[in-house]
Amino acid sequence: MTDVITYQAGPWIAIVLALLGAGCFAGAAVLQHSAVSAGSSRDEDDRPGKVLSLRGLRDITRRPGWLAGLALAGGGSALHATALVLAPLSVVQPLGVLAVPIAVLLTSVRTDSRPAPGVVVGVLLSVAGVAVFVGATAGTAVSSPPPDQATLIASLVVAGVVLALAGLGLARSGWIRCVACATAGAAAFGLVSALVRAVSQSVVAGDVGLVELPVLAAVAGIAAAVLVGGWLVQQAFASGPPEVVIACLTVVDPIVAVLLGAVLLGEGTATPTDTWFVLAGAAITATAGVIALARHHPDAAAARAARLGPGAAAAPLPAPQAQPSTPDAQPRPADPVHRR
Repeated sequence: MTDVITYQAGPWIAIVLALLGAGCFAGAAVLQHSAVSAGSSRDEDDRPGKVLSLRGLRDITRRPGWLAGLALAGGGSALHATALVLAPLSVVQPLGVLAVPIAVLLTSVRTDSRPAPGVVVGVLLSVAGVAVFVGATAGTAVSSPPPDQATLIASLVVAGVVLALAGLGLARSGWIRCVACATAGAAAFGLVSALVRAVSQSVVAGDVGLVELPVLAAVAGIAAAVLVGGWLVQQAFASGPPEVVIACLTVVDPIVAVLLGAVLLGEGTATPTDTWFVLAGAAITATAGVIALARHHPDAAAARAARLGPGAAAAPLPAPQAQPSTPDAQPRPADPVHRR
């Protein structure tokens, strides 16, 4: 009887832990973005081919705000990992999307400003897309130990995706770099979640021991993915606002993790065909929300204006051709669109 109660309470405990983890991740994103922005020059670091150097990253990691964000991220990761042990990937992973509105709220409080309409639309689309994703998968997800070689295949597939996105991000600038690097980092973190879930299932089922080669290899893969993903996220912080970065993480991470869980770990064996179409639509909606958030965020608009040139907005308008003077002629006020 006690085992039945524990089994039924497991998913609810996992949901609570995942929600607490989402709050930690949102706070970590805002703190670390502030530290990275203060420690890097946007004019220099936002050019194509120019990235946050290892020396600059080392200096940033000594800042109290960045360390506080790291502590919050560590706490959120611990809560998230515990939730993954108690419930399937498709239930736990998508709940992290709530970090997006939390990050927007924290940034609004910190800057004492209201979110732009485009930002609100992006948040709503992201949350709605992932919410549908959760509802469509939670009822059909099953838990089972991963098949042989599944974790190796998952690692190789995700590694290729991460390399492609990282190459795109580091070759571009502005919001494209931010989204590409954040998406690459999110894919790496999605692999981490899948590996944690796979290892925990194998160990609990008694298929492998804690010190056997498959577990040690998975732990090495988790460490590598965390390091690469963390570095890419810092590059994203140097090129864009925290809400965009956390949106990429909380949208792409669950999509990658759920797909890995469904296709390679067997969690989607009971998912009907029509549900997959719903999942595809939800993923497209969430992705559109991320793009809207990235395009309409005030930081992105300011960066686009800055790329036109520091004096573009303040430059005087061309002198008009001479007109016959009249007694009623009055000087025209400056165009408010061009005022800084």
